[in-house]
Amino acid sequence: MSIETHETDDGTLYFDGKRCIHSRNCVLNRPDVFVPNVEGGWIHPERASKDELHGLAENCPSGAIQFVEHNKAPSKPLVNTLHIREDGPCALKAEIQINGEAETRLTLCRCGASKNKPYCDGSHTEAGFKATGEPPVQPSEALAQRDGPVTVSAIKDGPLMVEGNLEICAGTGHTINRTQQTFLCRCGASKNKPYCDGSHLQAGFTSDE
Repeated sequence: MSIETHETDDGTLYFDGKRCIHSRNCVLNRPDVFVPNVEGGWIHPERASKDELHGLAENCPSGAIQFVEHNKAPSKPLVNTLHIREDGPCALKAEIQINGEAETRLTLCRCGASKNKPYCDGSHTEAGFKATGEPPVQPSEALAQRDGPVTVSAIKDGPLMVEGNLEICAGTGHTINRTQQTFLCRCGASKNKPYCDGSHLQAGFTSDE
């Protein structure tokens, strides 16, 4: 699926259907902008102000929706966060470098079933993946800097290595860890989720990036 582009007087709205895992939320929140099951175009950004379009993009954890204002550089997160979603992916918000691309929001697969690794594609629902969104708090010191670049590297047939200033948060929002390097499970078998514990070796996990 190609990336859709929609021009407005103020900027360009981008929609990447391959990254989208929650279009129903957009339809429920702004049914005037996102109109499913119709012939022709279904996204109407002209029905929202530029501030509302920025808000829609900011509320999209997967980065499937992006809004780039004319003659204005995209804003960067003030705090790098990784939210652990109950029975679902990790939602990363930062100045991200992944696969040679720059991003600010991603949802990363942690069930092992995604057909679009390392990104979540919603396969955790069909796979019946179960994992808490409230992992135990790890003792950690406050970071001297809370923003800055974060690099995500997929280790073949293994975890995701995340390097950079990062606050790991439970699904309810409170911080459970602060780190500058972590290895995230993406096979679904770790007994120490969201972190890798080497279980991918016994599980025979294979990646297909």
